[in-house]
Amino acid sequence: MSAASCLLTEDQFLCSICLDVFTDPVSTPCGHNFCKTCITENWNINVLCQCPNCKKLFYTKPELQVNTFISEMAAQFRQSAQQKASSSSSEQQAAKPGEVPCDVCTGTKLKALKSCLVCLGSYCETHLKPHLTMAGLKRHQLIDPVENLEGRMCTKHDKLLELFCKTDQMCVCMLCSVSDHKTHDVVPLKEEYEGKKAELGKTEAETQQMIQKRRLKIEEIKRSVELSKEDADREIAGGVQVFSALKESVERSQAELIDTIKEKQRETEKQAEGFIKELEQEISELKKRSSAPPTKDWTEVSIRPPSYEGTVRRAVNQLEETLSEQMKKLPELKRVQQYAVDVTLDPDTAHPKLILSDDGKQVKHVDVKKNLPDNPERFDYFVIVLAKQSFSSGRFYYEVQVKGKTEWGLGVARESINRKRNFTVTPQDGYWTLCLIENEYYAFDDPAVCLSLKSQPEKVGVFVDYEESLVSFYDVDAAALIYSFTGCRFTEKLYPLFSPGLNDGGKNSAPLIISPVNHTE
Repeated sequence: MSAASCLLTEDQFLCSICLDVFTDPVSTPCGHNFCKTCITENWNINVLCQCPNCKKLFYTKPELQVNTFISEMAAQFRQSAQQKASSSSSEQQAAKPGEVPCDVCTGTKLKALKSCLVCLGSYCETHLKPHLTMAGLKRHQLIDPVENLEGRMCTKHDKLLELFCKTDQMCVCMLCSVSDHKTHDVVPLKEEYEGKKAELGKTEAETQQMIQKRRLKIEEIKRSVELSKEDADREIAGGVQVFSALKESVERSQAELIDTIKEKQRETEKQAEGFIKELEQEISELKKRSSAPPTKDWTEVSIRPPSYEGTVRRAVNQLEETLSEQMKKLPELKRVQQYAVDVTLDPDTAHPKLILSDDGKQVKHVDVKKNLPDNPERFDYFVIVLAKQSFSSGRFYYEVQVKGKTEWGLGVARESINRKRNFTVTPQDGYWTLCLIENEYYAFDDPAVCLSLKSQPEKVGVFVDYEESLVSFYDVDAAALIYSFTGCRFTEKLYPLFSPGLNDGGKNSAPLIISPVNHTE
């Protein structure tokens, strides 16, 4: 039996209906073999009993019996085929995610090599062989493996949906394109797929970019909250310090007030006790004598209550002075110094008569004009230089030494300012500056403000809060606010601005110096 089976081809053991090895094989009167279940279901579905292979009609349904000879041979062949498939399956790859699996494989699904448009199934190397060898199956159209093939078939023409109708936005087959969609814009499905894929890729990239921007905004908001909390903690600590000192001062003033009033009352009581004692002594002397002894004239003697007027007022005034002193100690400068940034001068913007130090931290004016390229960024009218750094959000602070100078200007300017002709250094033209000119300090607001300062600052701090539209100037040594520009219109980048003023025959030769920030205590 084994020898005989070896002489038979693989096709002779396959049912032409299920394309698998015979299970309970039966023979029809015309001599063809099928699985008993396959031929029975075929005849139950069709009105006429017809051989699926040769199409011979049987007007009476034949009584089918299992062919034991073929059954034994099929069983033996199945065992041999399973062993062979087992050894070859290790060489064939199992279907990975995204790959089309074989529809016939049981257990581990192997990777499909082809799909059949007639059978609407996909087959691995082993189960594809009948389509390559059997005469009836060779006529079937095979394509590259496609998953869910039945869902990709045109229900009207039973053809593969391999075209796309742009007019109706739907997949169609070749017959649809020349019938219902004849005048429509029809393109190959692959072409439409690639186009949609590119669009989706672009959309995905834009979406990812939007997501990234929002993640950055979240981080920015979180950082703002952190900075706000730090500010709040500092303000609370400063407030607690001030009010603790104020509370101590109130308690001390109250105690001093009470002691003062009580002391005056004690002095009054002591004086009264002395008068009473003296009077009682005279009364005693008068009782002992028949004639009146010389006595003190008590007509003008009286006890005048002490005056407390002004005591409370003086205590309150002292309290106000204490409160004023504590208010001056509020850590405003210390608060803004935490936003210190490293600033260096930009030689490409410097007026030709300005000399910059190699480290970009100092600038002074000389009488000799240097031969420099007249680039668009350079100032050629006012002796000004900008910093290399720019700021378009948040807060920043820097300090400049102005000691020994008789003229100078500091502040910030927006990027689009005029640099090539006469202009006003006012907010209207994009400048927010504080200047010393002819021994007078000016804040060039709209209009300019002449400032009266208690002392001449030797180091000036410049603080900018972009979101709060604020520019403030501080006398660093006195820890005092000089002037603030409020309600500023910031719409572009801001650059720190420096002007050392004219040399004035050596009277104003000292440089402006960008100083490192030493945080005040």
